[in-house]
Amino acid sequence: MQPILMTIIVLLAIVGPAAPRPTPAHQPAGDDGWTSLFDGRTLDGFVTRGGDASYTIERNTIVGETRPTTGNTFLCTERDYADFVLELEVLVDVELNSGVQVRSHVNDKGRVFGYQVEIDPTPRAFSGGIYDEARRGWLAQPTAQQAVDSPFKPGEWNLYRVEARGNRVRTWINDVPVADLIDEADESGFIGLQVHGVGGRTDPLRVQWRSLRIRELD
Repeated sequence: MQPILMTIIVLLAIVGPAAPRPTPAHQPAGDDGWTSLFDGRTLDGFVTRGGDASYTIERNTIVGETRPTTGNTFLCTERDYADFVLELEVLVDVELNSGVQVRSHVNDKGRVFGYQVEIDPTPRAFSGGIYDEARRGWLAQPTAQQAVDSPFKPGEWNLYRVEARGNRVRTWINDVPVADLIDEADESGFIGLQVHGVGGRTDPLRVQWRSLRIRELD
């Protein structure tokens, strides 16, 4: 046996097989309490619900893309969260509506419902408002002045922050506060990334997310 080959075998015996990489759902929180929801390479810890939009990964980014038959589609965490701070960055085509579900649920027909933090690149400028998806509609709609002064930047990456604590849900975009909701409907639920339906449009539209992290609160 060649000396180099013998050395490799000895090293492998000492080191042993590589430990399996943990999925996001089981990644321990860092010293600062933050846990990554997305490992940059896989969609481990997520499940798709609703329509048939596609979710892929490009350069450490989750990319959601519409199809002509797409209804509202959601990439949802497999586990639920109660009190937390959620941060993520989002970039959406200016013709596509989107949103982030928090403390949400799915009914027996597969329909996702619950709090949705709006991603709205249109002139309506409702980004950061809180909509009750498939249930009660708008709960915390931005005022006319907030829409005029919206911190959301169409065609650019935007930083979203959502804090859910007890019966209070608050939102920020690019560090600017937007919505402050007091509501008793949901104490916990999953987090979901929405690709909105496009009603037969054939050319695909995209929404992208990156730097998803969560800090659970006591």
